[in-house]
Amino acid sequence: MSKITAAITAVGGYVPEYVLSNKILETMVDTNDEWITTRTGIKERRILKEPGEGTSFLAIKAAEDLIAKRGIDPKDIELVIVATATPDMKAASTAAYTATKIGAVNAFSYDLEAACSSFLFGMSTASAFIESGKYKNVLLIGADKNSSFINYKDRATCIIFGDGAGAVLFEPNKDGLGLQDEILRSNGDGREFLQATYGGSSNPITADTFEEGSHYVFQDGKTVFKNAVFNMADVSERILKRNNLTNEDISWLVAHQANKRIIDATANRINLHEDKVMMNIEKYGNTTSATLPLLLNDYESQLKKGDKLIFAAFGGGFTWGSIYFKWAYDGSNN
Repeated sequence: MSKITAAITAVGGYVPEYVLSNKILETMVDTNDEWITTRTGIKERRILKEPGEGTSFLAIKAAEDLIAKRGIDPKDIELVIVATATPDMKAASTAAYTATKIGAVNAFSYDLEAACSSFLFGMSTASAFIESGKYKNVLLIGADKNSSFINYKDRATCIIFGDGAGAVLFEPNKDGLGLQDEILRSNGDGREFLQATYGGSSNPITADTFEEGSHYVFQDGKTVFKNAVFNMADVSERILKRNNLTNEDISWLVAHQANKRIIDATANRINLHEDKVMMNIEKYGNTTSATLPLLLNDYESQLKKGDKLIFAAFGGGFTWGSIYFKWAYDGSNN
């Protein structure tokens, strides 16, 4: 019997309509288009403006896009995982709400949170469920409404983050396609450098902390940048060596879209030409859990069956990792 691997068989995506450009940010904080573009590679980001709508709104839209493109009956979906750092609310599962609203009434569901590495870690989790042989249709969604915890008076963070969602469907494969290998890591000593300190169980929001804006995300940019550059590049190089791959073997680098300089550093470390590097950071900024699936959605038409992809991500916590993956279908002709 052939070994079961977990392959992605469909993708979907969604970004809000409102475009927050660098030019608009110039009117909000002390910054300018040239400064932002030079340091991050970002030109604009999308912001969810609908009152009362959260991450689930984005997740549902991305899932519905995938369902329509794939033609799958939502009732056949057995598991829904929402990878997110910005759940709708505490206690109540964003994934459970998402699954119900898309009609996945036979699925169990849960949220997975590892900051910007959430979707990458979710790929490992979804694949394990498929490889177990117990499940045949696992929907993994990466979604974040980052604008919900951004201080738009803080130029260190407001220029970086945007809102969006991407979704992928995992199914069994017996041709050796799908997830091949992974290196996933974390180091809790790094959490002080990137966090929204107040609003969790250790530091509930009070009237004073709210007035101080302590519930907004904080980032020590230099420390995070240094660790992201080293760790994303390191695990990407290690996974190539472990699988006896060269830069010529790799079709695409699918890297977390946090900063163009970090992506370039990772590509340079594995000697990969820029033509093989997926990039959409200029349009969306850092959508946290959504960057990797949004890349797949944007580049779907260029992907070919058998393409060898290297995924890489780095996030708060710290969390990071790399996955070696073989694509399972040609373009959008699924």
